[in-house]
Parts: sequence; C-alpha cells; structure tokens
Amino acid sequence: MNKYELALVVSANVEEEVRTATIEKVTDLITRFGGTITDPGTSEKKKLAYEIQHMTEGFYSFIKFEADATAPAEIENRLRIVENVLRFLIVKDGE
Repeated sequence: MNKYELALVVSANVEEEVRTATIEKVTDLITRFGGTITDPGTSEKKKLAYEIQHMTEGFYSFIKFEADATAPAEIENRLRIVENVLRFLIVKDGE
C-alpha cells in the first residue's frame, strides 16, 4: 500500500450541504477502489491563483489515503466527471 495525498478544489458557489456531499462522494471513490483514508483533512475557502470557470475562490481540501498503485488512476478518471470539482491532483506522499 502506497501513501497518497489528494488536493481537491470544490466550487465556492455551492451551498455547504452540496460541498459536503461532493467531498463525501470523493471519499467514497477512494474507498471503492481499495483505499483507506488516513486523514480526511479540512475544507478551507481560499482565493484561487487564477480564475477558473469565472470563479475567483474555491474550497481547498487535502485528503490523505493509502491505496494500491493502480487506485490513483481510477480515482482520477472518476473525479473528472464529479460535479462541482474545479481541480484535483493526487500525489504520492513521501512521508
């Protein structure tokens, strides 16, 4: 099992319930592909470095998890179509 960190940016133009449901959907994707969440992280509103879809702010979440080497590719494929996710990046955690 490898350690990974998912950086996720969710739209700031949605209500808190929708944002929470989006993050839950992402964590469900991780567990569906055999991952174990080690740190669910927190969600924090920040200014974006550049405008994305006419938005200047987004909610940043950093989720740490452990999974097999094939899981990140599968998770990324599913994240591309999750509504309200502006950007995402999965990196191998070097701890």
